[in-house]
Amino acid sequence: QVQLVESGGGWVQAGGSLRLSCAASGGTFRGYVMGWFRQAPGKEREFVASISGSYGGTYYANSVKGRFTISKDIAKNTGYLQMNSLKPEDTAVYYCAVGRTYEIKWRPGDYAYWGQGTQVTVSS
Repeated sequence: QVQLVESGGGWVQAGGSLRLSCAASGGTFRGYVMGWFRQAPGKEREFVASISGSYGGTYYANSVKGRFTISKDIAKNTGYLQMNSLKPEDTAVYYCAVGRTYEIKWRPGDYAYWGQGTQVTVSS
Protein backbone atom coordinates (compact mmCIF):
# COMPACT_ATOMS: atom_id res chain seq x y z
CA GLN A 1 0.00 0.00 0.00
CA VAL A 2 1.58 3.24 -1.17
CA GLN A 3 1.25 6.20 1.15
CA LEU A 4 1.77 9.72 -0.16
CA VAL A 5 2.44 12.85 1.88
CA GLU A 6 2.44 16.30 0.29
CA SER A 7 4.27 19.29 1.69
CA GLY A 8 5.38 22.74 0.62
CA GLY A 9 2.05 24.48 0.40
CA GLY A 10 1.45 27.88 1.90
CA TRP A 11 0.58 31.48 1.22
CA VAL A 12 2.23 33.49 -1.52
CA GLN A 13 1.57 36.73 -3.38
CA ALA A 14 0.63 36.69 -7.03
CA GLY A 15 3.71 36.27 -9.19
CA GLY A 16 5.50 34.25 -6.54
CA SER A 17 6.64 30.64 -6.51
CA LEU A 18 6.16 27.51 -4.43
CA ARG A 19 7.57 24.01 -4.70
CA LEU A 20 5.35 21.15 -3.61
CA SER A 21 6.81 17.79 -2.62
CA CYS A 22 5.17 14.37 -2.53
CA ALA A 23 6.98 11.73 -0.49
CA ALA A 24 6.05 8.10 -1.06
CA SER A 25 6.37 5.24 1.41
CA GLY A 26 5.33 1.61 1.25
CA GLY A 27 5.97 1.64 -2.49
CA THR A 28 7.82 3.44 -5.26
CA PHE A 29 7.22 5.84 -8.11
CA ARG A 30 9.44 3.73 -10.32
CA GLY A 31 7.45 2.51 -13.29
CA TYR A 32 4.23 4.26 -12.32
CA VAL A 33 2.61 7.47 -13.46
CA MET A 34 2.50 10.30 -10.93
CA GLY A 35 0.11 13.21 -11.13
CA TRP A 36 -0.85 16.43 -9.38
CA PHE A 37 -4.45 17.57 -9.04
CA ARG A 38 -6.08 20.50 -7.29
CA GLN A 39 -9.46 21.31 -5.84
CA ALA A 40 -10.77 24.77 -5.05
CA PRO A 41 -13.75 25.33 -2.74
CA GLY A 42 -17.01 24.45 -4.45
CA LYS A 43 -15.26 23.04 -7.51
CA GLU A 44 -14.43 19.58 -8.76
CA ARG A 45 -10.95 18.15 -8.49
CA GLU A 46 -9.04 19.09 -11.63
CA PHE A 47 -5.95 17.77 -13.34
CA VAL A 48 -2.76 19.84 -13.11
CA ALA A 49 0.16 17.75 -14.37
CA SER A 50 1.32 14.19 -14.92
CA ILE A 51 4.67 12.48 -15.44
CA SER A 52 5.08 9.10 -17.07
CA GLY A 53 6.44 6.15 -15.15
CA SER A 54 8.64 5.05 -18.01
CA TYR A 55 10.19 7.64 -20.31
CA GLY A 56 9.59 10.61 -18.03
CA GLY A 57 7.28 12.38 -20.42
CA THR A 58 5.08 15.09 -18.97
CA TYR A 59 1.66 16.55 -19.64
CA TYR A 60 0.10 19.73 -18.27
CA ALA A 61 -3.28 21.36 -18.04
CA ASN A 62 -3.45 24.39 -20.31
CA SER A 63 -4.04 26.63 -17.31
CA VAL A 64 -0.59 25.86 -15.85
CA LYS A 65 1.48 25.11 -18.96
CA GLY A 66 4.65 27.18 -19.02
CA ARG A 67 4.35 28.07 -15.32
CA PHE A 68 4.39 24.70 -13.53
CA THR A 69 6.93 21.88 -13.82
CA ILE A 70 6.41 18.32 -12.62
CA SER A 71 9.38 16.13 -11.78
CA LYS A 72 10.40 13.18 -9.64
CA ASP A 73 13.47 11.82 -7.91
CA ILE A 74 13.31 8.04 -7.94
CA ALA A 75 16.22 7.68 -5.52
CA LYS A 76 14.39 9.83 -2.97
CA ASN A 77 10.99 8.37 -3.86
CA THR A 78 9.70 11.93 -4.03
CA GLY A 79 7.77 13.85 -6.62
CA TYR A 80 7.70 17.61 -7.09
CA LEU A 81 5.59 20.36 -8.55
CA GLN A 82 7.45 23.62 -9.12
CA MET A 83 4.92 26.43 -9.42
CA ASN A 84 6.04 29.80 -10.78
CA SER A 85 4.17 32.97 -11.70
CA LEU A 86 1.36 31.98 -9.40
CA LYS A 87 -2.05 33.55 -9.85
CA PRO A 88 -4.98 33.92 -7.43
CA GLU A 89 -6.90 31.36 -9.49
CA ASP A 90 -4.24 28.79 -8.58
CA THR A 91 -5.54 28.84 -5.00
CA ALA A 92 -6.63 25.31 -4.09
CA VAL A 93 -5.76 22.20 -2.16
CA TYR A 94 -3.15 20.33 -4.18
CA TYR A 95 -3.01 16.54 -4.22
CA CYS A 96 -0.42 14.15 -5.56
CA ALA A 97 -1.43 10.73 -6.84
CA VAL A 98 0.17 7.58 -8.20
CA GLY A 99 -1.40 5.28 -10.76
CA ARG A 100 -1.11 1.57 -11.49
CA THR A 101 0.44 1.93 -14.94
CA TYR A 102 3.29 3.96 -16.46
CA GLU A 103 1.22 5.89 -18.99
CA ILE A 104 0.29 9.55 -18.68
CA LYS A 105 -3.16 9.92 -17.10
CA TRP A 106 -5.32 12.97 -16.47
CA ARG A 107 -8.50 11.58 -14.93
CA PRO A 108 -8.68 11.20 -11.13
CA GLY A 109 -10.24 7.75 -11.54
CA ASP A 110 -7.06 6.49 -13.22
CA TYR A 111 -5.04 6.99 -10.04
CA ALA A 112 -4.96 4.45 -7.22
CA TYR A 113 -3.16 6.25 -4.42
CA TRP A 114 -3.66 9.77 -3.12
CA GLY A 115 -2.07 12.06 -0.58
CA GLN A 116 -3.99 14.12 1.96
CA GLY A 117 -3.43 17.40 0.13
CA THR A 118 -1.63 20.65 0.87
CA GLN A 119 -3.21 24.11 0.76
CA VAL A 120 -1.88 26.72 -1.66
CA THR A 121 -3.21 30.26 -1.30
CA VAL A 122 -2.24 33.00 -3.75
CA SER A 123 -3.20 36.55 -2.87
CA SER A 124 -3.61 39.36 -5.38
